[in-house]
Amino acid sequence: MKIATWNVNSVRTRITHVCDWLQANPDVDVLCLQETKVIDTDFPHTPFTDLGYQTYIYGQKSYNGVALISRSPLQDIQTGFAAVLGEIDDPSLDEQKRLITAKCGDVQIVNMYVPNGSEVGSEKYEYKLRWLKLLKAYLQALLDQNANVLICGDFNVAIADLDIYDPKGRENKVMSTDIEREALAEVLNLGFKDIFRKFEAAGGYYSWWDYRSGGFQRNRGWRIDYHFLTESLYERATACVIDIEPRKLTQPSDHTPVIVTID
Repeated sequence: MKIATWNVNSVRTRITHVCDWLQANPDVDVLCLQETKVIDTDFPHTPFTDLGYQTYIYGQKSYNGVALISRSPLQDIQTGFAAVLGEIDDPSLDEQKRLITAKCGDVQIVNMYVPNGSEVGSEKYEYKLRWLKLLKAYLQALLDQNANVLICGDFNVAIADLDIYDPKGRENKVMSTDIEREALAEVLNLGFKDIFRKFEAAGGYYSWWDYRSGGFQRNRGWRIDYHFLTESLYERATACVIDIEPRKLTQPSDHTPVIVTID
């Protein structure tokens, strides 16, 4: 089974890129998209269905939005926190469309777009921390039902200095503060492992490059797009790669796909 994650930064803008990539990677079973930036009624289903894919969506106008593009039908699709947790204390954490989960065989796939946080100390930063805290409860509920859980997406946190081209001063930069790292670590401590590091220990591998200042051309990137797997899936995984080719295209997303292979 191959599962890919890709923040496409507008699925309608990038629809040709995404469909071309799927045709070039026909062995990908499920593609998890983030930042689709389109309400459900306007989602471009047809280009995917014409290629033989199923589409499962959870969208929002102009911002956020997640989707699952699958070769075969998925089961038990649920969107948002409340679908799993029931009523939540802070409904604002479910207003933005950032979370979709489904079962593919025996694997529970959770596709997420973690809030960016904007700037350290801002209201959006505090929202991000509250969102991550609720994510822990959400994932614990899923783990109570299934030991085979894969969480993937744009986490908007570089979990180690190795994942930033230049970590100098990172303590004061959103996406790399100690508080954000600790909040995400609390989630991962439920039993999730960074599968990319099972196969590649070196630095210099990134999934996001700023559009400005020739970020991609100079490889001034961050690794913030991940697959985190529970132990049972971690042992079954045979590969995890970052495909930088789509970032070379004209008008690309600022992120690129990350693909994991699981036996």
